[in-house]
Amino acid sequence: VWHYLAMVFDMVSEAIQWERWEGTIEYTFMAPISRLTHLLGQAAFAVLYGVLHTSIIMTIVALFFHVDLSHANVPSMLLIVVTGSLSFIGLGMFAAVLPLLSPEKGLQMTNIIKTLVLLVSGVYYPISVLPGWMQIFAKISPAAYMLEGMRKALLEGISVQAAFLPYIVPLLITGLITIPTGLFAFTRAERYAKATGKLKRNG
Repeated sequence: VWHYLAMVFDMVSEAIQWERWEGTIEYTFMAPISRLTHLLGQAAFAVLYGVLHTSIIMTIVALFFHVDLSHANVPSMLLIVVTGSLSFIGLGMFAAVLPLLSPEKGLQMTNIIKTLVLLVSGVYYPISVLPGWMQIFAKISPAAYMLEGMRKALLEGISVQAAFLPYIVPLLITGLITIPTGLFAFTRAERYAKATGKLKRNG
C-alpha cells in the first residue's frame, strides 16, 4: 500500500521536474488547457499505473507468502483506495511547487516530505510506539488512515459501513482540503516561476 501511495505522490510531485528534464516544460505550460486539467491528468495516470503495478506486486506477495485474502472486502478496499488517492494527489500538488520554485533542490525536498509522511504513518511499525508528540502528526496523516483501513479491508474484511467514519471520512476530508489548496499554491508558484525566469532553468 505504501508503494502505491509513494508512486502516486512521486508521479504527481515530479511531473514538473520530468517536463524540465525532457525540455518540454514551456510547451506544456503554453498548451491551451487549464492547470487543473493538466495536474489531474497526471494524477489519473499515476493512479491507474499505481493500481496496476501494485496489484501485480500484491498477487506475487500473496502467492509467495501464502497471505490469506479470502476475507478481503473488495468494495471497502476500493473506496479506501479512491479516497486515499485523493489525499495523496493533493499532497503531490503541494510538493510539485518545490521543483517549480527550486530547480536545483526542489526534487530532493519532495523526498523529504515523503519521508516525513512515511515516518508517522505506521508503515514499518505501529504508530503506538512513536513518542506522543509524533502520534499527533499520525492523526493528520492520510497515509496512516489508508494503511490501517486497507489492512482491515484486506485481512479482516471490514465492511464499507464500519470503515466509513474511522477511515473513509478522514481521507475524504483531507482530499477535499489538499486538492484545492494544492492547486491554488501551484498556480501561484507557476506565476512566480514565469515572472522570475525559473521555469526553463535545468538546475
